[in-house]
Amino acid sequence: MVSFERPIRFEEVDAAGIVFFAHHLAYAHEAMERFFAPLDGGYAGLILGRRIGLPAVRVEADYAAPARYGEALRIETSVVHLGGRSATLRYRMIRVHDGVLSADLRHTVVTTDLVRLASVPMPEDVRALLRAHLELDPAPADAGRSG
Repeated sequence: MVSFERPIRFEEVDAAGIVFFAHHLAYAHEAMERFFAPLDGGYAGLILGRRIGLPAVRVEADYAAPARYGEALRIETSVVHLGGRSATLRYRMIRVHDGVLSADLRHTVVTTDLVRLASVPMPEDVRALLRAHLELDPAPADAGRSG
């Protein structure tokens, strides 16, 4: 699992004062960029240099508790599925101040040649990084939710 903390910014909340749901997708992408940082050149090197992309083909989100401006989220990224050309990443977004799960997202990506815009087999370094963070027995998306 790769983990980092990020503050919730003023422009990310709605009129109710909580994170607007769509921002969780941006948080997931931010976490994915950090996840792939250990690759040579990081995520940018994969996209810009090697021209290998990981476009989303499916996203699922479960929202468990609100997060507010002034709080911070710890985003824990792991892998729940690893295929030949695809992988599913999981992002658990946990409120730092009380440890409560705020959102749990699953994001399926397909390894893509960005020149031809066609699916390709996953490069070995990408596969190795994903495999290193594979959950052996992933908990259901609603695990840890109260109610």
